[in-house]
This record gives sequence, structure tokens and C-alpha cells, in this order.
Amino acid sequence: MSRLTAWIDCKLYPGVSSNWDDELLRRRILDRLGPEMHVLDLGAGSGRVRQMNFRELASKVTGVDTDSRVLSNPFLDEAVTASGSEIPFPNSTFDMVISDNVLEHVDDPDRVFKEVCRVLKPGGWFMAKTPNKHHYMPLIARLTPTSFHKFVNRLRGRPPVDTYPTLYRANTKSDIERFARTAGFVIESISFAEGRPEYLRFSAPTYFMGAVYERTVNSTPHLSAFRIVLLIELRKPTRSVA
Repeated sequence: MSRLTAWIDCKLYPGVSSNWDDELLRRRILDRLGPEMHVLDLGAGSGRVRQMNFRELASKVTGVDTDSRVLSNPFLDEAVTASGSEIPFPNSTFDMVISDNVLEHVDDPDRVFKEVCRVLKPGGWFMAKTPNKHHYMPLIARLTPTSFHKFVNRLRGRPPVDTYPTLYRANTKSDIERFARTAGFVIESISFAEGRPEYLRFSAPTYFMGAVYERTVNSTPHLSAFRIVLLIELRKPTRSVA
């Protein structure tokens, strides 16, 4: 890290961690989570993100991922290799489904949302975070190959094995609303957040430009739709709606 980057950290983002967005999702999950709940982590991965560790806070945490590394995820009580479009559990199994930066990789979000709703108990919660397609980072990602994404993430200290192809088929507020309603969810909250520009911290000039953008989109609610993070809270109805 250069001295100028460290100065920007100190002056503009004191105390902010590199996983500030995961902290946001964690706090929202904790607001809904109870010790009696059975939780499904959809796209749980290898357990790289410590903010997604709820193992001691729920009765059971199950993880599903297409990556076999999920089987050694230390945050899980149970792990299965499977996709979100075919979740291998019976109807009404889970009290909560959580998903951290997974929806941008899904090729059939309509089916995934329906599967999540199916495995949730009535009254259960789907809590998720995913990038907003209208932000500059997903725009750049959509215009560049996965090899470039791996290169940028390598500069950020992230292993290439943790970089997956992105599709962004469920990454606008209207997309989420449409898939949620079709699946049968009640939409409790869909909100936007922008924080420290993590993807641009590899150099001081890009970091500064990202900081200017962050200050701009956070200056007024009218620009909230251009913030990077979509935070999603959906609930399965307690009874069928006629």
C-alpha cells in the first residue's frame, strides 16, 4: 500500500474494513436471526468471508455450493455440493436463507428464487447482498473477461480461485422485485449502499476517483440507484395468498 493510499484511508475512511459490505449484510442477518433457526447459506464457498459465520448463533447452518470446497467450510454444520437452481432439501426446511455475492453469478435467477422460497418455512427470510448492475464496477466487469477480473482481484490480494464468471441477471432493484414476486415472496426491503471503493484501492489515483464517486452518490437519495451494493430482505408469507 502506498503512502497516499494509506492517507486516503486515514482521512476519508477511518476504521473502515475491506469487508464493510459484508458487515452490513451481517448486521441485517443478525437483526432477523434467532438461536432456534436452521440457516441455509446459498453459495457458501470455502468460508473465506468471516462475516458469514453464524455457526454458534443458529441451531444449525447448512451450506450449498457448486464448488466442492464448501465441504471443508468451517462455518457450516452441514455442507452439500449443489446449485441454487436445484437445492437438495425438502419443502419448508429452513428458517432463513442467506446469500453473499452469489446472485450475480446465477444463470437462471427465476428458478433460484423459486427454489429458495420452496425450501423456506412459512414466514422464513431470504437475506442477500449482490452488486448493483448500474454501478461502474459491474459495468466494467460486463465489458471485460474473467481473466481481467482475476488480475484486478490479484492486485487486491484475492486468490484467482475465488473469482467466478459474472452474469448480472438479477442485479437491479426491478429485477429483484420481479423475481421475488414471481417466486411468491413478500418484499420487506431492497436498499442500496456505497462505501469505501475497495476495487480501486490498488493505486492512489484510482482510489481517489472512487472516493469522489462514493461521496457523490452518497450526497443525495436521488443518486442511491448508482450505489454499488444491493441489500435484499425477502420473506415467505406465513400462508398462501389466493
